[in-house]
Amino acid sequence: METLEYVLMGFATALQPGNLVYALVGCILGQIIGILPGLGPIAGMSVLLPLTFYLDPTGAIIMLAAIYYGSIYGGTISAVLIGVPGEGSSAITAIDGFQMAKQGRGGSALGIAAIGSFAGGLFGTVLLICAATPLAKVALSFGPPEMFALLIFGLSLLVGIGGRSVLVGVVSGLFGLLLILPGADLFTGQLRFTFNFLPLYSGLDFVPVVMGVFGVGEILRHAHAKPSQMVASGKGLRMRDMVRLQDLKDTWATIVRGGLIGVFTGIIPGIGTVTPTIMSYSMEQKMSKTPERFGKGAIQGVAGPETGNNAFANSAFVPMFTLGIPGSPTLAVLMGAFMLQGLTPGPRLMAEKPEMVWGIIVSMIIGNFIMLILNLPLVRIWVKITAVPYNILFPTVLALTMIGSYSVRHNMFDVVSLLIFGVFGYIAKELDFPVVPIILTLILGPMIEKSLRQSIALTGDGSALFRGPISITFLALAMLILTSPIWLGLVKKVFGKKTSIDKAIKVVGTDGE
Repeated sequence: METLEYVLMGFATALQPGNLVYALVGCILGQIIGILPGLGPIAGMSVLLPLTFYLDPTGAIIMLAAIYYGSIYGGTISAVLIGVPGEGSSAITAIDGFQMAKQGRGGSALGIAAIGSFAGGLFGTVLLICAATPLAKVALSFGPPEMFALLIFGLSLLVGIGGRSVLVGVVSGLFGLLLILPGADLFTGQLRFTFNFLPLYSGLDFVPVVMGVFGVGEILRHAHAKPSQMVASGKGLRMRDMVRLQDLKDTWATIVRGGLIGVFTGIIPGIGTVTPTIMSYSMEQKMSKTPERFGKGAIQGVAGPETGNNAFANSAFVPMFTLGIPGSPTLAVLMGAFMLQGLTPGPRLMAEKPEMVWGIIVSMIIGNFIMLILNLPLVRIWVKITAVPYNILFPTVLALTMIGSYSVRHNMFDVVSLLIFGVFGYIAKELDFPVVPIILTLILGPMIEKSLRQSIALTGDGSALFRGPISITFLALAMLILTSPIWLGLVKKVFGKKTSIDKAIKVVGTDGE
């Protein structure tokens, strides 16, 4: 009953004209970002972060959330029509979707992808609605030791599992922690690690760092790439070809299974958006009576992954809203947008500003309906966006990032930081060095420091961290994850071959979004 009241409160917020406009704008921008190869939800949201500084907090987050799940589907259009996924989660869709387009069935592929995305988004949002209140109530009982342990556990999932090497991921995370040190001490106000350099007195702002690593870094990385030529245009994509009853009959069970996979993987931080698509595709291939059709234009190979990644995208909000832990790097950027507004996602925010949080949650339902309306009749317009030349796109985005980084604090040091971290992001990607842990620790670092120092203050020696069963459990799990290379190596020595756990970690490490 309490949840129903919150949902009704959320509808009252989400249906306000201004918030509806923000949801629509976010869906359109997300669609464009997803369609364009070379961009993606992280880069797109990073570039637009400064804009939210001047917007109403609720509307700003509604827009960024819509950009996130909008870009998930946007990548499908380029994956199906030109065989180049606009973002990572659409890579599996491209296997069969591109083959369908070459066979003249691109309309069916995009139509079923739109319906699957809509269903998956609803699955994920329903899970968020059902889980939000009970999980938030449990989390409200957490003290500083429990919050510290929970944050360390969440960070270990994102750093330890989300990279190819746990050790390199930890090194990257520690570098991110170093970036939060300059500036004023959280408790005493004394300056630290500023080296008498005036711009560092207020610390490094996370906006230019995030925009530099993900925005400028991606621009530099893709600037020398040659865009693929389209093999299909929007001319032959008619509404009646996109929504066919036979396609729905062939894929309804696939959509249900993909949605279930997406919602259960979404609530686990660090899994990555590619994982549910791989799991869904693999399941459908194994369950199919004609597995040989997969890779040659099987419509189930489009429906399953598309439902899975959209269910994942929406259910990944569960740990962020209820526990204050971003479920993915993209949501870490969204969490940064909250902090830019002076808000910290988690149970206290749900208790203190329920109309805002539930307005954002309900807007995701509305946003999924908007995406369905945008996708089916307007697909021919979206197709034309794939033809935007890189020599126009990338300079425009670079100019926007420089303007945006300056606008937050009106400080040229932030523009310089943007360019420095842009070059760093480019070099790191070229060297296959993980940059995601840097951003995660940069955003979560102040919260970790605050809860740690509060825990130390409780007893004077930090023993409070090891007195409660909750904090001990979370810290033990974090240690287990971070030491996984050691015990996995022992397991492999004993069995003499790669274990299923090892294979699962490799799958998980294929995507950071």
